[in-house]
Amino acid sequence: MRVIAVIGILGISCLASPAVSARQDEAATLSVPGRSSQTPWAVALGDFVVVAFGAQAPQGTPDVFVAVSRDGGRRFAAPVRVNTTEGDARLGGELPPRVGLVERSGAEPEIVVAYGAKTRGTEIRIARSTDGGRTFPTSRALQAPGAPGDRGWHAMALDTRGQAHVMWLDHRGLAAPAPAPGGHHPEPAGHHPEPAGHHAARQAIDGVAMAERSGLYYARDGSDPAGERELVKGVCYCCKVALVTRPGGGLLAAWRHVYPGNIRDIAFIASPDGGHSFGPPGRVSADEWHLAGCPDDGPALAVDGRGTAHIVWPTVLGGPAPEGALFYASSADGRAFSGRTRIPTLGSPRPMHPQVMVDGADRIHVAWDEVVNGVRQAAVRSLRFDEAGQAVFGGTRRLGTPDTHTSYPLLVSTPAGPLAVFVEGKAGASVIRVRPI
Repeated sequence: MRVIAVIGILGISCLASPAVSARQDEAATLSVPGRSSQTPWAVALGDFVVVAFGAQAPQGTPDVFVAVSRDGGRRFAAPVRVNTTEGDARLGGELPPRVGLVERSGAEPEIVVAYGAKTRGTEIRIARSTDGGRTFPTSRALQAPGAPGDRGWHAMALDTRGQAHVMWLDHRGLAAPAPAPGGHHPEPAGHHPEPAGHHAARQAIDGVAMAERSGLYYARDGSDPAGERELVKGVCYCCKVALVTRPGGGLLAAWRHVYPGNIRDIAFIASPDGGHSFGPPGRVSADEWHLAGCPDDGPALAVDGRGTAHIVWPTVLGGPAPEGALFYASSADGRAFSGRTRIPTLGSPRPMHPQVMVDGADRIHVAWDEVVNGVRQAAVRSLRFDEAGQAVFGGTRRLGTPDTHTSYPLLVSTPAGPLAVFVEGKAGASVIRVRPI
């Protein structure tokens, strides 16, 4: 069995748009009538391409949809709803649904989706389709029933048996009644931490001590007798987790951690045996980003054919004029990362939301977005190494026009070349685009 992972009620599809198509050099558009589409995630196995995304009506509640292409991303079937309970999806830019594929002999790949849900509490749920994305039977939660507090920002990777490994940030410690340092009380159970830009006034409660009440959790879908497990305490509240499998059944994860002094740098942890045990956490790079809050902007990981892990992440460079930057590093063994290399971007003060993909020829591609002249722009560029081992970056390609808002880009590899999947349009009126690069 071969597995690819990135990066519903039985029998129900939805009143979605008909199949969409595009010429080989144009973008396909994914949307659901009357709804705004956002938060995409994508995966490909040969010409079988799957995009999972959220769609929400004005003043409505969101749902998770999946659209499937069988011709390398040129044409997609009508999107199908994934979440069992209509309107219970919990989505955001750092909270997209995650999707993976399990190759099956003589049949279309099995589609596995991990998504956030919120009714009385918050959950990470798993749904699987064995009929090519036409239906999604009832999903199941990875947490014990009634787990308190807030959780999300998850990542998923599938092993060679098709088993889903999922990690997420869990804030059940904030549901406890004990006061935080300084006499302040934590947010009530289920409260979503404030978005970036609103934390500065809460420095007294949003620091290292508060982060110790949040943790990185791990579970395997359906076959882990230990159930969900907390691996590490002290995570930054609302930056997405990255997770990949490595040759031999290993796992490697990265997230934003809160270090002493309110330093919010990227940490990692590895398992040599498919999640049965984990080594001690490490630090990808000592960036020393001091921030009294969460930037809502996490790392991304990819693994090449040799087993080398490639990571990209956002940070801020200090000094008299602080500036945001994206960096790249790699790890051949999953135990330590190389020195960081800065990724050239479009020149704005804060490039964001980086992603990384390794294509079938082991070429590395990086995507991100940033605001240029008041318009958010998604862009992509390639990375190679010269004979001396120094990183060499190719030219930058913008995924939209200079006056069109594009954001949250993703990259997937197909036999015809890489595809970019991204959000186009402003909030409330956006669609998902899929285009070759």
